[in-house]
Amino acid sequence: MKTIMTPTKTTKTIEKLPPNPFMSEILELVHKQRTKAKKVQVLKQYRDDALTAVLIWNFDPSVTSALPDGDVPYTPNDVPEGTDHTSLRREWKNLYHFIKGGNDELSGLRRESMFVQMLEGLHPKEADLICLVKDKRLTDKYKVTYEQVKEAFPDIVWGDRTYVNQS
Repeated sequence: MKTIMTPTKTTKTIEKLPPNPFMSEILELVHKQRTKAKKVQVLKQYRDDALTAVLIWNFDPSVTSALPDGDVPYTPNDVPEGTDHTSLRREWKNLYHFIKGGNDELSGLRRESMFVQMLEGLHPKEADLICLVKDKRLTDKYKVTYEQVKEAFPDIVWGDRTYVNQS
C-alpha cells in the first residue's frame, strides 16, 4: 500500500504584545507582517488614541508640522527599559503643540524646546518614531501604508484638518 503525503498548511499566528505596548512595538509588529490583511488586523487589534494620533499626523496631508524638518538635537533617554521612560501613550495629548493650528500662541523656540523635552523623556524607539512622524517619514522605517491605515480605521475622516483662525 502506497502512502501519500499531503502538505499541511500552517497558519502563522500573530505574535502577542504585552499590555499597553509602545507605539513603536505596535508598528514593528505591523512591519513584520507579510500580508495587507495581517497588517490591518494588527492595527485594529492594538488600536489606541495615541496610535491613531501618530498615524493621522503622518498620513493626513492636511496636518502640517510646526517644527523644522530634519534631525532633532536631543539626548536619548538611556535608562534601563521599563524604569524612567514616558510613552506616546501618555504624551499623545500634547502632540497638538507641534502641529500648525494646534497652539499657534507658542513661540518657535518654546515649541522646539518642549519637543526636545518630550523626546528626552520618551523611550528611545518612541522618540525615533515621533521624529519620523514629524517629517511624515514613518514609511522610511515601518512597512505601513496609508491604504492599510485607512482600511484598519474606516471611521477616521482624512483631510480637512486645517485650522483657520476666525479672529
